[in-house]
Amino acid sequence: MNETGEAVERGAPGAPPGPWWWTRRRSMVLDAALAGASAIECGLEGVSFAHEARLPVALGVVFGLLVGLTLILRRRWPIAVVLISIAVTPAEVGFILAVVGLYTLAASDVPRRITAVLSGMSVTATLIITMVSFHRDMEQDGWNPPLWVAPLVSVLMAVGMTAPPVLLGLYAGARRRLVESLRERADGLERELSLLAERAEERAEWARNEERTRIAREMHDVVAHRVSLMVVHAAALQAVALKDPEKASKNAAIVGDMGRQALTELRTMLGVLRSEDAAGGASRDGHSRESAPLAAVAAAASAAADEAAGGPCLDELEALVGQSRTAGMAVELSIEGDERSYPPRVEQTAYRVVQEALTNVHKHAPGAKARVRLARRTAEVAVLVENGPSDRAVADAGLPSGGNGLIGMKERVATLGGGFVSGPTDAGGFRVSAVIPDRTPAPVTSG
Repeated sequence: MNETGEAVERGAPGAPPGPWWWTRRRSMVLDAALAGASAIECGLEGVSFAHEARLPVALGVVFGLLVGLTLILRRRWPIAVVLISIAVTPAEVGFILAVVGLYTLAASDVPRRITAVLSGMSVTATLIITMVSFHRDMEQDGWNPPLWVAPLVSVLMAVGMTAPPVLLGLYAGARRRLVESLRERADGLERELSLLAERAEERAEWARNEERTRIAREMHDVVAHRVSLMVVHAAALQAVALKDPEKASKNAAIVGDMGRQALTELRTMLGVLRSEDAAGGASRDGHSRESAPLAAVAAAASAAADEAAGGPCLDELEALVGQSRTAGMAVELSIEGDERSYPPRVEQTAYRVVQEALTNVHKHAPGAKARVRLARRTAEVAVLVENGPSDRAVADAGLPSGGNGLIGMKERVATLGGGFVSGPTDAGGFRVSAVIPDRTPAPVTSG
């Protein structure tokens, strides 16, 4: 009788519409079997009822069969089945009908008030009929038991026929509702996890895009600056190759040094990239569908790539300016403030801004004078690169421009929460300035 988990146990409020209310073939077979057993029992009991009521036996049998077959409606109309069992209690038929009907009513989603009322009616009807039958049987047998025997037997019979099926039905219904609640919670958690996975995938994609942008900026800074200087020196080498072999040899050595420096930086950068790819591949092999670790790996790699690559720092600005001077540019360098150290990313960003600005001078303002200013402050570092108008007498090196230099500098500075400004000057030159904050917490000094 324990059918927890079947949707048809919901009773009338949750039963599907239509004449066929079973959701599974097994449920229909079970109900048909119970209705058949109930019909046989009621048919046999209908014979005794026909004799006592002085009715034709056939009528009593038909009456019992019809009453027993109503049990097949227990899932669709459990209240009606219990009411029929209570109505036929005086005829002393329908034991299976009463027990199964009460169980189904208690296990269904019928309001508990209705279940309590119908259970009380069943107990009362059974108690009265049992007491009357007991007195009648005792009179026929000529036995006069004590007065307390009849009430005790009647109460035991009434409670014994009503309480077990009702309690079992309440347990089955509560268990079914608990299982459904857990299933709904599991479905909700699955949907929530799916949503979190989608958001994690979006974050991972954003982190990958940020990483690609960072790598593109690094490649642009390294290649554009070094190659630009190499082209300038190569042009100078071509111009003096026949006139001044010593100077040509010097320019060739400079071109070679710059090429080696560019290759070294590219190898270092590619090595970091390979290590990040290996970390990402290991994460994908272990958790192919979990994107949150990928996002964390990509973000951490983006934050630590410059440090791992051993990128440039502010102390190397003089060497950077020296390279431009060697290429024939008149560059003035001024440094303000006490010497202090900043986080690697801050120093590298400031260095790259100066590097890209000088590269742009080589590209777009050949022969122009440039001024580089570095200001070391307590909570920030500021850089300014300004050049005058181009000297048209100097031959243009013909360097291509992708138009991404200023955008890359602005993105670098904005990533660290700084400010970036660029634009032409009144004198016909160009100015690039950036202020990069130092996010490192100041040390706490004890009084």
